[in-house]
Amino acid sequence: MDGIKLYMLLLGCKPYGRHTEQHDIFFGIGTSLTDLVPAIIDFWPEANGKIHIDAWREVNMVDRYSVRVTMRGDVSKNEEQHKLFFINLGGYKENDFEEYHYKCLSVAANTAEAIRQAKAQTFWKHRVSSHIDDKYGIDVDDIFEIEEVLPPHLKEKYAVLVEKSTAISSEDELHPGYLKLSKLVDTDRR
Repeated sequence: MDGIKLYMLLLGCKPYGRHTEQHDIFFGIGTSLTDLVPAIIDFWPEANGKIHIDAWREVNMVDRYSVRVTMRGDVSKNEEQHKLFFINLGGYKENDFEEYHYKCLSVAANTAEAIRQAKAQTFWKHRVSSHIDDKYGIDVDDIFEIEEVLPPHLKEKYAVLVEKSTAISSEDELHPGYLKLSKLVDTDRR
């Protein structure tokens, strides 16, 4: 499907009654970030539309697998051998009042394999260095298959396919930085 992409967003807001900014991960499908705005607002109703994006990524390549979006009816069982997983690793540093997180995507046949791959990534390897206290450890705080957490209307319509890529291609570009949703909507009106 030309132009339709999977997006991964780190959302932020400060809901009423909270003392600090809160964050969550959102996955959506569209041709641009602007397409995702209504689903983002529905995703976090407590924010009353006062949501911003702290980072985003158009998901095209993960672990040497290409990622594409297709109509749900076009998927054969052979194409569903590998799945795209989101993993949120959490850990602590000694004398630091914070839980640190490392968010990653992994292509695997099941959750056990996805967890194994996540533990082999950079953040997990650093647990043996002196800056992270081993007595606290690092855990898998969250893991889920991407299709499980898509907004219902997208889950019914689209499928996310992963295919081993023979092409030499770079990892997806990450876009960190504060971006108000209102700026996306205003840009679309120009």
